[in-house]
Amino acid sequence: MRALAVVSLVLALPSALLAQAPDHRTLEREILKQLVEINTDDSARHTDLAANAMKQRLVAAGIPDSDIQVLELDPGVFSLVARYRGSGAAKPILMIAHLDVVPARREDWSVDPFTFLERDGYYYGRGSSDDKAGVAMLVSNLIRLKGEGFVPDRDLIIALTGDEETSSNGIQKLVKDHRELVDAEYALNADAGGGELRDNKPVTFAVQTAEKVYLTFNLEVHNKGGHSSLPVPDNAIYRLAAGLGRLSRYSFPVRLNATSRTFLERASVNQPPAVARDMRAVARSSSAAAAARLSGEPYFNSIMRTTCVATRLFGGHADNALPQLARATVNCRMVPEDSQDSVEAVLRRVVADTAIHFSVVDPATPSPASPLRADLMQPIEALVKDMWPTAVVVPEMSTGATDGAYVRNGGIPTYGVFAVFEDPNDLRIHGRDERIGVKEFHEAATFWYRLIKALAGGRK
Repeated sequence: MRALAVVSLVLALPSALLAQAPDHRTLEREILKQLVEINTDDSARHTDLAANAMKQRLVAAGIPDSDIQVLELDPGVFSLVARYRGSGAAKPILMIAHLDVVPARREDWSVDPFTFLERDGYYYGRGSSDDKAGVAMLVSNLIRLKGEGFVPDRDLIIALTGDEETSSNGIQKLVKDHRELVDAEYALNADAGGGELRDNKPVTFAVQTAEKVYLTFNLEVHNKGGHSSLPVPDNAIYRLAAGLGRLSRYSFPVRLNATSRTFLERASVNQPPAVARDMRAVARSSSAAAAARLSGEPYFNSIMRTTCVATRLFGGHADNALPQLARATVNCRMVPEDSQDSVEAVLRRVVADTAIHFSVVDPATPSPASPLRADLMQPIEALVKDMWPTAVVVPEMSTGATDGAYVRNGGIPTYGVFAVFEDPNDLRIHGRDERIGVKEFHEAATFWYRLIKALAGGRK
């Protein structure tokens, strides 16, 4: 009944009344520009500047200084936690995003990556999409709600971390050591999920409810080496290469969960007929033939199974010497139901050479999927139908990793609703000339505004 009431509330708000006035768009743009022009990659170490800039904006909007914490959770790495107080009638909602970005070199870009640029309907700059857009949407909407005098039924908490692109220690320490600051009924992640555009038409709106689990191994072969003029069959590089070749030809079995099964079923409606039939067949019966056909598309392949791939290679020590060491890095993305031990056992069996030694570089941090709760999914579906009628809401298991995994592990169900629609064939996250659509960014900010009000209840 509560879920239906929330949906009714959302639909009762006319789109015309919720359309963003220019001042809201201006605020969103200004915050995004300010963030992009603070270089927060790991070498620059400027997350303190970004966190304090956002704190200054929130304090200026009327949120008490005592409700905003800037925390140095690792040396030189800063995160911000801000609480917008409500009546306390319900447990808080946590909203997360991250301040840090991956590095960007000027010589690799056609424009300065740390100078905000608007051109051809896009905002350019490192972090414009990942994830300073998410930060800008959260901060601007708290400011907007404060300006309206909105009093929610529950506290609204935003946590902006400073090391999502590296260690994610920030979110882990917040959940473990500062639980009182971030404890919530559930979390909304502005760094996951999002919309897909096809021929400029919104087709799917993904809500991230699960993530594949990150796991990295080193595979090494050692031997005594020797002079290159006297080659021998037992060559470290050859043995490692042969094992990697066997790995390259192996696919883990299809293993679906509630999120991936529902994704394949729902997302099929906007696919070509043959692909749609295969998606439904896999979702309903794990058809081997259909799965084999879908596996030809990298995204579907990753959705359906654990993957392990060689990403780095090192060998030898001199041009005129037989190699004494050959090493490869193999990065795995496990479905949540697999375990580190089971994946390592499979890899050992597949490479099939006891001379190849395994060591774990980054151990797995298992993260269970969040339940598809009706009191959250129904308001999201109602809003998406109102704002983007052609888009279908689908749950998503991300193939990458976000801070959301650690929030889930802390017992707080987490849902990624970035809400920005993008063309999957032109994604520039972590790449050259990163950008975000102007229209899509501001529409997503409106979606967040409406969703927060729908979920938080309260009054003006």
